[in-house]
Amino acid sequence: MIYGYARVSTDGQSVDAQVRQLRAAGAGQVLGEVASGAKTDRSQLRRALAQLDAGDVLMVIRVMYGPTSPQPMAA
Repeated sequence: MIYGYARVSTDGQSVDAQVRQLRAAGAGQVLGEVASGAKTDRSQLRRALAQLDAGDVLMVIRVMYGPTSPQPMAA
């Protein structure tokens, strides 16, 4: 299964464009959230990672800045 993850950093932004791109690229399920880059708690990202099975793909459209620590991204 191909999963998609979309994130924007402020309430004034929308994940809609990212969701459309992820679906067009083949994502069957897309999880999105509003989470500041300063926050390490990304509940929808954790949810997406927890759903992954062997052979699944987690796709993102935009990676603006990498995490300052690898821990937030650890599965």
